Amino acid sequence: MESTMKEIRGCGAPCVLDMDDAATVGGGVEDTYGEDRATEEQLVTPWTVSVASGYNLLRDPRYNKGLAFTEKERETHYLRGLLPPIVISQELQERKIMHNIRQYQLPLQRYMAMMDLQEGNERLFYKLLIDNVEELLPIVYTPTVGEACQKYGSIFSRPQGLYISLKEKGKILEVLKNWPERSIQVIVVTDGERILGLGDLGCQGMGIPVGKLSLYTALGGVRPSACLPITLDVGTNNEELLKDEFYIGLRQRRATGQEYADFLHEFMAAVKQNYGEKVLIQFEDFANHNAFDLLARYGTTHLVFNDDIQGTASVVLAGLVAALKLVGGTLAEHTYLFLGAGEAGTGIAELIALEMSRQTKKPIDECRKKIWLVDSKGLIVSARKESLQHFKKPWAHEHEHVSNLLDAVNAIKPTVLIGTSGKGQTFTQEVVEAISSFNEMPIILALSNPTSQAECTAEQAYTWSKGRAVFATGSPFDPVEYNGKIHVPGQANNAYIFPGFGLGVVMSGAIRVHDDMLLAASEALAQQVTQENFDKGLIYPPFSNIRKISAHIAANVAAKAYELGLASRRPRPKDLVKYAESCMYSPIYRNYR
Repeated sequence: MESTMKEIRGCGAPCVLDMDDAATVGGGVEDTYGEDRATEEQLVTPWTVSVASGYNLLRDPRYNKGLAFTEKERETHYLRGLLPPIVISQELQERKIMHNIRQYQLPLQRYMAMMDLQEGNERLFYKLLIDNVEELLPIVYTPTVGEACQKYGSIFSRPQGLYISLKEKGKILEVLKNWPERSIQVIVVTDGERILGLGDLGCQGMGIPVGKLSLYTALGGVRPSACLPITLDVGTNNEELLKDEFYIGLRQRRATGQEYADFLHEFMAAVKQNYGEKVLIQFEDFANHNAFDLLARYGTTHLVFNDDIQGTASVVLAGLVAALKLVGGTLAEHTYLFLGAGEAGTGIAELIALEMSRQTKKPIDECRKKIWLVDSKGLIVSARKESLQHFKKPWAHEHEHVSNLLDAVNAIKPTVLIGTSGKGQTFTQEVVEAISSFNEMPIILALSNPTSQAECTAEQAYTWSKGRAVFATGSPFDPVEYNGKIHVPGQANNAYIFPGFGLGVVMSGAIRVHDDMLLAASEALAQQVTQENFDKGLIYPPFSNIRKISAHIAANVAAKAYELGLASRRPRPKDLVKYAESCMYSPIYRNYR
């Protein structure tokens, strides 16, 4: 065999390849890299040519425009012959893709089509999501993302984000450096232990960070390249997954105790070292016992945010503030009963108490006494205090033991009933009828996700309350007609808050998250509910205006960060709303030289 010297475009230097010039594959194409002649045992070099032109340009999701490349761009970037001759607009592409997506019968098929689009044409994906947000939000986020996570191993085709497993212990910084982007502003990280209301899905929880970050971009305008989804694979206790041949994670039981703490600590230190002080780390779907500890441990040293605890609390508080315009009274004049005392329940309760304290100037301990929680063992009362987890103890008030929700409703007589239990159909007909018997307009929030885990449906809430409930849910429900009137259920979706909150943190250069920034986000969201929305019984604005809403939330959050001395970006912009809008990523195609 004759050895020849060949220059390979993209190598940057001549590369010596020991091969026969005549060696070809089908069609007379030269086997430049020797891959087709290599046996399965032989090693080949995965050469790449990173030139944004020609064939590679069509396969780069950030720059690909498909048939929307202009005649000039096709000439300049070596695209002639690689595309059909027609040139179409982004708008026509959007109509075509939406038409195709609507042909699918199953939500999971639509989810997979959207993920394929995101991997092939990033700008078109976000254009679709922004322009059709009310239709596509339930597809890329809850409830469909829950089913996607359950079946992630089966539908997995291309990796999105970083998978950091216990195998990488001691090398997490190196793994972070494998990610091609260096300027990261937002990380959403999960360990998959408590995915929505579906439990431990292990490594397959990656669907959640991917979905959340697509909303950071579509709804909050954070650049896609500045977003990094991460799954920490510390094992799973889900026996079905451990036996599933298609499961993509570590086949071992979850790490706990010191091993888990050390792994998380290495991760947090590596993120700060690699990306700096001002990267927002959003903890997502960690189990209760870890979520509170992580927030407490790293809240003073890192820019961290837990959407399940803080984001949910902020969006629910906004809904309650708006609902007061329908039912009257102040926050402090109402009595609250929660079913569920985990991350969401206690997080919401604490933020309500904080806002009550701010409004009334009373100590927060006194404000907490207006809020009662029911867990799996019944009403949380003082007699149970010794056996309670630390995050439940502030809610243990003086009262006799009550073993179930219905008895708790009759004993406490709440004006507001909030479900965060993760268990479907727990707001029974007896419960709804009971709270409706002593409230003209009971506020009922069935917040558990996905739809199958909602404490009750919209139809049940309106029917059992005889159309009098002010109702909202975590997942979307269709409007309900009762006695000739159309009731439109609100959706207390975290997607109202976290994209705008994240934008506000990023654009102000905040170095820490403070509770007052969450209150500022709630206040901004509540102000976006119009009289027209109230007339329909809505306590949240429509998602069709979400980018405008996010800009106002971002401005309020940034203003509070500047006020608290936590913002590092100077000088402070004069008009924060306009500045937020100017910072937002646009999915419109760019023209190439």
